Amino acid sequence: MIKRTLYFGNPAYLKTANEQLVIEMHDSGEAKSTPIEDIGILILDHQQITITQALIAKLLANNTAVITCDHTHHPTGLLLNLDGNSLQSMKFQAQIEATLPLKKQLWQQTVALKIQNQAALLAIQREENKYLLNLASVVKSGDPDNNEAKAAAYYWKHLIPDFLQFRRERYGPPPNNLLNYGYAILRAIVARSLVISGLLPTLGIHHRNQYNAYCLADDIMEPYRPYVDQVVCQIIRGNGRFLEMTPNMKKALLGIPAMDVIIDEQKSPLMNAVQRTTASLAKCFEGKSRKILYPEL
Repeated sequence: MIKRTLYFGNPAYLKTANEQLVIEMHDSGEAKSTPIEDIGILILDHQQITITQALIAKLLANNTAVITCDHTHHPTGLLLNLDGNSLQSMKFQAQIEATLPLKKQLWQQTVALKIQNQAALLAIQREENKYLLNLASVVKSGDPDNNEAKAAAYYWKHLIPDFLQFRRERYGPPPNNLLNYGYAILRAIVARSLVISGLLPTLGIHHRNQYNAYCLADDIMEPYRPYVDQVVCQIIRGNGRFLEMTPNMKKALLGIPAMDVIIDEQKSPLMNAVQRTTASLAKCFEGKSRKILYPEL
């Protein structure tokens, strides 16, 4: 069953009773409830939301990822369960002891699938993609030739319409805002699934920034990024130059966890596919497999 993504963008009081999330709206006084076990991601996007400690504890015990947003409505914090798997200590040890050659091979698979999915999205957008397909086919262990960066330069140049004069920059002009929001949701999905699979989101196979608490999440989300890009392209087609975040745009981005993807030749909601990906990664660390299971766009 796919878990729900709940978004709160208005003043509210959130508490718990009888294993339910109870929502009391400040403006109307209306009260609603929903089972905590059905929630996969909870997004808090208003400075006047109050949430009880009891509810936070139950959400984390349910492996719900809780995202907080700042005053600009950009996701800025993520809460995750610290005890998400019954064999966590064993899986942590296998992850920590993973050899450098193994991590390089896993990164090779990750980069190749990311570039393949970027090429597929360009094809959907009716753009030339042979250069990316060639790059994907020659990615070496550890990607020493930095094919990921070469692919990115070509990809962004051809994916976003010329009239936007786009450059991919975290704090750049739109549609960077839409990409950032979608990637933040994707990052939370991946980090949540890593915890459920008994892995440490901090210890990456490639990313090593000492200030980044989610290096492994940033690694594993790479082949999934084109799915976010696809949603942003759809938003651009419907809005042209007018790309400051609106409720409808946010609604489209919040639908990312439920997007249909093809993984292992089967259709699956993206959130469920990510869980299969992280479970396969855990098997790689344990020596039970040599391949990460990723979706193909």
